[in-house]
Amino acid sequence: MTRWLQDYGLYFAWVVALVATTGSLIYSEVLGFVPCKLCWFQRIFMYPLVVVLGIASYRNDRAIALYVLPLSVIGATIALYHYLEQKVPGFGNPAFCAQGVPCTVQYINWLGFITIPFQSLVAFTLITLFMVAVVRGLRREREITDAEAEAKPGLAKEG
Repeated sequence: MTRWLQDYGLYFAWVVALVATTGSLIYSEVLGFVPCKLCWFQRIFMYPLVVVLGIASYRNDRAIALYVLPLSVIGATIALYHYLEQKVPGFGNPAFCAQGVPCTVQYINWLGFITIPFQSLVAFTLITLFMVAVVRGLRREREITDAEAEAKPGLAKEG
């Protein structure tokens, strides 16, 4: 299973980013949910991932994982903060979302805990986990290549 994730994690991350972005647009453009300030920050980190991961998936460029990880981790951090602000009384800075839609508004609340920031947190977490698997796969391939180069006497390592 681990090797499978290392080989195909890039594609799964792209699908997660695509579904998250589509869902975000459906919430705002179709259902009319106005995004708060924290929702906009999460969008800033999610929307580019669709393009970047899509191109990387098409080109099978798994090295992109090192560039995607900071975006997904920062996005997950914002989503976690937003979720805690919604669900934990007295958490957060009420002045942060004083203008426009309050960040504590819960347009959806499925099963008592699934809100839009929770969905965002799950998406960012999945992307992060897939990218960690891809990085591990790259390291595994590098180790195999290095071991093969050392095993063949005619191939000297440069550098």
